[in-house]
Amino acid sequence: MKKARSARDRAPSVSRTVLSALIAASLLHGCSPGDRTPPRGPQGAVPVTVGSAVRKDVPIQVRAIGAVEAYSTVSIKTMVGGQIVKVGFAEGQDVRKDDLLFQIDSAPYDAALRMAEGTLARDVALKDNAEKEVRRYASLIEKDLVPRQQYDQVVSSSAALEATVRADAAAVENARVQLAYCSIRSPIDGRTGSLLVQAGNVVKANESILVTINQVLPIRVAFSVPEQHLSEIRKYQAVGTLRVDAFPQDGNPNPALGSLSFIGNAVDSATGTIPLKGTFANVDKRLWPGQFVNVVLTLATRTGAVVVPSQALQTGQQGQYLFVVLPDLTVEARPVTTGQALGGETIVEKGVQAGEKVVTDGQLRLVPGAKVEAKQGVGG
Repeated sequence: MKKARSARDRAPSVSRTVLSALIAASLLHGCSPGDRTPPRGPQGAVPVTVGSAVRKDVPIQVRAIGAVEAYSTVSIKTMVGGQIVKVGFAEGQDVRKDDLLFQIDSAPYDAALRMAEGTLARDVALKDNAEKEVRRYASLIEKDLVPRQQYDQVVSSSAALEATVRADAAAVENARVQLAYCSIRSPIDGRTGSLLVQAGNVVKANESILVTINQVLPIRVAFSVPEQHLSEIRKYQAVGTLRVDAFPQDGNPNPALGSLSFIGNAVDSATGTIPLKGTFANVDKRLWPGQFVNVVLTLATRTGAVVVPSQALQTGQQGQYLFVVLPDLTVEARPVTTGQALGGETIVEKGVQAGEKVVTDGQLRLVPGAKVEAKQGVGG
């Protein structure tokens, strides 16, 4: 009986313990991080950052990754064989057109020229004598002092010597050309690459590349864009020259300026892109063959477009939308149709008017009709 009374005595204590635990759990739930009630401003407003929808002229642009390539590339070979006796440049040096690059030993070719000139002189003398013979035999044949056959032989000999002289003159000219080939000169203005054959080496005609020259003034940038831009590019190019900006990875925010100079004659069926090239004056030699650059092709300028800061745009199940701050400092979720994005701003085709305020930060705590405490931010 004593034990039963003890159990009854403990029952109120257990009830009080359970009640205390329920109250504590309720308090903890009220302070839980999962509470979705957003923090409010001084008067229950949600603090947000706002920007403005503005009307401005916006360039219509296509962006791509491009590779710089030389305007022209020439691989220098020798047209005659012989020993290289002189190299007239240093590796990596800028050269001008007609600058001496290599000198081949010219002694054999000079001797060949003198021999050809001697042969020509001899045959010219023989031809002159044959022509005199023809004139003498012509007077004799008129008097029937010599047979016609002998006269015909003299005339044929003179004609043969005349042909020989013409062949000798061609041989002399060829010898002069071969001698001129001993001096190898630059065909373009450009920059030399690695020297592949040193002085003292013997080279064969048209066999080994001696050096490669790249023309970098001007220079080209090759890039490709999706084929859906082709019709617009051709349309705007028909009106005028299209500007191409190239941004090398050199830390300079200013682009190299050029113009579109080439549109490929076929779309690449494997990638669905059309190859393009821009030409750049490159006076400062900022662009270099083989370099990768960001390319911006400007097609035209759209006047009076409405733009908003890009961070104002949100994506929902129904598409893109943004929060517009109304005059009473409440927000409205506004579906929008967007266009091109450029430099942190996006064109809004439909849904927002110029001058309206849009929320650029703090959207996650907003619902339509919520009161906001706005502060100016990007685009404000």
